[in-house]
Amino acid sequence: MTGAASGHPPQVQPAGAAHAPAGEAPPSPAGGRLSAVDVFRGLTITEVVGHHTSGMALRYAAPGTPEYEALSILNRSLHFAVPAFVFLSVAILTNSLLKRFDARRYFWRRLTRGAWPYLLWSALYVLWSVWTGQRPPEALTDPDKWSFYLLYGKASYHLYFLLVALEVYLLLPLLLPLARKKPYITAALGLGLLAQWGAYELNRGVWRLQFPASTVLWYLLPVLLGVGVGARFAEFPGWWRRRWPVLLLCTALAYAVYLPTALDYLSGDLTSSTGYNVRSWLYTSLTALTLLGAAFHWRELAPRLRGAFGWLGTVSLQIYLLHPAVLQLLERWQPPAGSGAQRLWVSAGYGLLALLLPALLARGLRRTPLSPLLFGR
Repeated sequence: MTGAASGHPPQVQPAGAAHAPAGEAPPSPAGGRLSAVDVFRGLTITEVVGHHTSGMALRYAAPGTPEYEALSILNRSLHFAVPAFVFLSVAILTNSLLKRFDARRYFWRRLTRGAWPYLLWSALYVLWSVWTGQRPPEALTDPDKWSFYLLYGKASYHLYFLLVALEVYLLLPLLLPLARKKPYITAALGLGLLAQWGAYELNRGVWRLQFPASTVLWYLLPVLLGVGVGARFAEFPGWWRRRWPVLLLCTALAYAVYLPTALDYLSGDLTSSTGYNVRSWLYTSLTALTLLGAAFHWRELAPRLRGAFGWLGTVSLQIYLLHPAVLQLLERWQPPAGSGAQRLWVSAGYGLLALLLPALLARGLRRTPLSPLLFGR
């Protein structure tokens, strides 16, 4: 198999902007638009932590038990974060760059807000892995190891997203001519599917990349979908309001065909990587589109929850960077044990701590020199 469409490896390995892991929300006179972006980020970063927490819990559940099956379904269902963050980053940056593209400012901000956190946290996680015994001390002085970690985003299991984001930043200016044509969102979805299929076939027959999910080529569908949404950002809430029943139905159908192959992938019984990847691309991209629409229209449904997720969204990068270390530290201190129900409660508590502790730390560090030093913002 050539790689998972969303880029997450199955999270059953040992524990693994002030906004999202990538992108900046454009200023908007329309009240609620920026907060909708933050809600989207909050929902998605909660999914990330839930995905990795369920992966941790899976290691302590016995295969074949109801607990294991439920955790497997949860883990594979919460598998859309990277495409979702790629989609959002492209959408908000496209919207911003169409108003004014200053190449010098754009690339400097990508360097300080993207490349610097990636390099810093790659180094920190390599040190962490040596300190916790996950890697031998020799890794610190092996140039080949460092080359592997940095070129493929392998310093920690979650850092490949920041590498993909850097590639997205380089690609996006080349897509501005397409964005200026303001393609219809549905057309952008179709174009993304064609481009994604083409990249898949080229990788299978020509490129044969070792880790395709660590490259932007594995996310061309959310990238082009993000260009379409970003080019019509002001129109998107109305577009989604008119089409949400059809979108929800399509997302549900995509999920129904994706989940069985995703469970096969998790168990190692997958027979067709092509079928899995196509279904995963459709499910994750449609979920991202649906979540953004829901974030715009959630105010009337659950204002308090909306505010909570919006608050988490303002520190989603910090949560993304820190939560694996929190999960690993908690697991080393006290692995989830006891009965199935007890293990689930302990794992859920660990997940909540992995979500809230980095968020509170990030809020405490904001407006201090440590925040831009550690997180690039």
